[in-house]
Amino acid sequence: MLTVKNIEVMNFKNAIRGARNPMNSWARSDSYYDENGNYILGENDLSLAVRLRKAGGDHRKYLRQIFVTVDITAPMYWWKEYDTYKVGTVANSTSTMHKITSVPFELSHFSCDKMDEETLSVMKIIIDKLEQLRLKFIETKEKQYWYDIIQLLPSSYNQMRTCTMNYENLINIYHARKSHKLDEWHIFCDFISTLPYAGELIICE
Repeated sequence: MLTVKNIEVMNFKNAIRGARNPMNSWARSDSYYDENGNYILGENDLSLAVRLRKAGGDHRKYLRQIFVTVDITAPMYWWKEYDTYKVGTVANSTSTMHKITSVPFELSHFSCDKMDEETLSVMKIIIDKLEQLRLKFIETKEKQYWYDIIQLLPSSYNQMRTCTMNYENLINIYHARKSHKLDEWHIFCDFISTLPYAGELIICE
């Protein structure tokens, strides 16, 4: 499973203004804010943005100045793959090391939606054991129990991170992962497709 929330897209206005710097063509800018505070690309600005997007990385530097911040909750096995996209991205995560024993272990804390019944029954045994270890650690503060939890913890454990990235990062992610075997990547790519002007500036197919 993967969920996204608290989505915010920032700096469209400044990025588009900067895209006009090389040709000193600021007077042709026709974008504006609508009554809801959304930045709407005018016909001239959208045409320029699309041309630069299609011209390649050397010409679409403005996309690196359009920022997206989002809270993503996903299993650790997905985060291991996401972490290959380190350039130009920042993430602040909930702490497994510090907070893993702060709440009881429950099935809802894990991505188990693809498991069959037999595997799920094993998973429930593991979760019960994790909870036993958590209670022993709280009672005794013995580090051994904490290590048992950390090393037993399945990669299906869900973690929330607040991530900031830019439209250039999202181009790379979308086209590299849109056909991936993990359903979580399909959910994330679907999220990317909902961002402002994603069809013209990110997906661009």
